[in-house]
Amino acid sequence: MELIEASDALDALSHPGRLGVFRLLVRRGPEGVRPSEMAAALSLKPNTLSVYLSALQQAGLVHSRREGRAVIYAAEMGRMGDLLSYLVADCCRGRPDLCLPDPGPAAEPRVRNVLFLCTGNSARSIFAEQLLTDLGEGRFAARSAGRMPTGRVNPHTLEVLAEHGHGVEGLRSKPVSAIQTPDAADMDFVFTVCDAAANEECAPWPGLPLSAHWGMPDPAQVQGDEAETSRAFAETYRQMRDRIERFVALPFQSLDRLALQARLDEIGRPAP
Repeated sequence: MELIEASDALDALSHPGRLGVFRLLVRRGPEGVRPSEMAAALSLKPNTLSVYLSALQQAGLVHSRREGRAVIYAAEMGRMGDLLSYLVADCCRGRPDLCLPDPGPAAEPRVRNVLFLCTGNSARSIFAEQLLTDLGEGRFAARSAGRMPTGRVNPHTLEVLAEHGHGVEGLRSKPVSAIQTPDAADMDFVFTVCDAAANEECAPWPGLPLSAHWGMPDPAQVQGDEAETSRAFAETYRQMRDRIERFVALPFQSLDRLALQARLDEIGRPAP
């Protein structure tokens, strides 16, 4: 990246509104976001959002693609990587130790802390928490929380878990503040399992955990009779189990941070 290119990228990110849009797109990863969803999440007028997206595209920080009749926007992470590399190589004179925190010695294998975030914390994130607890065989400490917790776990969630042999004692719907306590352990991974939680701005988690969006429809929103609702919860469990099985099978010790992030994003992509 040349000086002019870096200047253009930094200029595009210097505006609070444009930076907010870019941060949302980064949180959503390769999946991308529709303009209507961005406008709602950031409380922006459509024409204002269009101006911000145009500026970010001109700087090469955002790209768009068509899916049917919809236009999806996503962050151009390669471009962002080039900008960061330029800053380290030029501004830091090739000395990352001058600009980046010392990661310290390589950590020994240990229990990894994983958090699943959703809005109500009554179905998808609860499924994920219990599945990782059981399938992780002691290698992970799984937790879940909601931005706007319902205060109770959906009865269908508990029913499906029990049918598949999982314990349900102690599962509860709780706010993020219940996790962010002064004595809480640093998270290694933070996954959002609903679009609303993924779009929300939040403070960085201590320890700079890896994150990914594993969104899927809310089974509690299915309109239908009891049989249709039960099928929706069963399908949500199936999809979440597939993702958790793929997650616990990852060769964590042999993947660097970038490679691991790519695998996490891949797990979150819907099946074709």
